[in-house]
Amino acid sequence: MFKHTAPWIAALAVTTSAAPALAQDAWPTKPVTLIVPAAPGGTTDIVARLLADGLSRAWGQSVVVDNKAGAAGIIGSQQLVRSAPDGYTLIMGNIGPNAINYSLYKKLPYKATDFAPVTLAVSVPNVLVVNAGSGITSAKDLIAKLKAEPAKHAFGSSGKGQSPHLSGEMFLQRTGTKAEHVAYKGAGPAVAALLANQYTFMVDNLPSSIAQIQGGKFRALALTGATRSPQLPDVPTMAEAGVPDMVVTAWFGLMAPAGTPPAIVHKIQQSARQVLQAPENVQRLRGMGAEPGGNTPEEFARFIDAERARWHKTVEAAGLSMDE
Repeated sequence: MFKHTAPWIAALAVTTSAAPALAQDAWPTKPVTLIVPAAPGGTTDIVARLLADGLSRAWGQSVVVDNKAGAAGIIGSQQLVRSAPDGYTLIMGNIGPNAINYSLYKKLPYKATDFAPVTLAVSVPNVLVVNAGSGITSAKDLIAKLKAEPAKHAFGSSGKGQSPHLSGEMFLQRTGTKAEHVAYKGAGPAVAALLANQYTFMVDNLPSSIAQIQGGKFRALALTGATRSPQLPDVPTMAEAGVPDMVVTAWFGLMAPAGTPPAIVHKIQQSARQVLQAPENVQRLRGMGAEPGGNTPEEFARFIDAERARWHKTVEAAGLSMDE
């Protein structure tokens, strides 16, 4: 009897083991949600929508952008880590919630191991900007004003704990100056407030401010990249502007909940890479000052680990904390 049933058992075992692989090959079979832990209009949102459009076309399924702004990216990150690890919920992670926050907050409702890195989407320099009508024409001018009237000036950012906030703090630290920090609910409101002269300067993600720079509304004083930007060749680096040791690269990348099957993670990465490296998207991203990515999940994971360690040193040296 057992001799006759053995082939059936073997066939059942093969069929059962093959089922998950077949399911992953067919993925996605329904719409995918892409969480953006930031308000509409900023770099996180811009890059997420570019990817969502391309991935929707590649997969034949809708990729729906869901903006969950607030609490330095914590709200959106919480939603991601609470989601099923099936690839149907992703997040546009970034330097704030996925690197800086671990040092700014003693207690977070998530940990690094709750995320499955997929791929780096883009990296961008930050840019030191002022209102074009401010009369400030260089980083040297700004530093002189901050030193002469320390109580009169403030700097803005897209939110506490984001790279524009930490870049502003780093600028003050490197130049021995002081200014009050004003956190806005996203890059859009921060840009609008600087246009209205509600504060003195911002060290913004380049894609969020480049239109205002090119339109003559903002004056760019310096870039945080190691080299000048092809989009703004006349704008010096921080080092060239007399601010040493201030190279900052903001980054944004796709992440899934921990436990997402590796086959699905790699499928997402391959599709995202094709979208990011498509000639029309390379041109669009570089036009706004961003460098497209597409690295492997393993490479992205190592990159995030290094960034977390780097920002821990910066936050610790500045004595910054977001804990009440």
